[in-house]
Amino acid sequence: MAYEIPVTQARAELADLINRVVYGEEHVVVTRHGKPLVALVSAADLARLESLKSEEAEAAAEERVIASVSAIRSVASASASGERADFGIVAKHEPPERR
Repeated sequence: MAYEIPVTQARAELADLINRVVYGEEHVVVTRHGKPLVALVSAADLARLESLKSEEAEAAAEERVIASVSAIRSVASASASGERADFGIVAKHEPPERR
C-alpha cells in the first residue's frame, strides 16, 4: 500500500518523502483534492516499470508480425487450393482505341 499525502504537505516534507521512498522502500502518492496526482518511486522501481513497458511493446510487435504472417499464409493456401485470391486491387486492361 502506498503512503498518500496532499501536495501542500508534500512540498514541506519533500526531503523526508524522498528518504521514505529510497531507504524505506515505500511508494508515496501525492494527492490534490483527495485524488492521486503523482507517485514517488525509487529509481530502481522506475527502471523495472520501464523494462516491463518495453517488454510489453516488444510482445505487441511480435503479435502483429505473427498475425501478418498468418494472413499471408491463409492467402497463399487459398490460391494454392485453386481459389482465386482477391488482394483488393482492381484494374482492367483495355486495348488502346484505334483511330
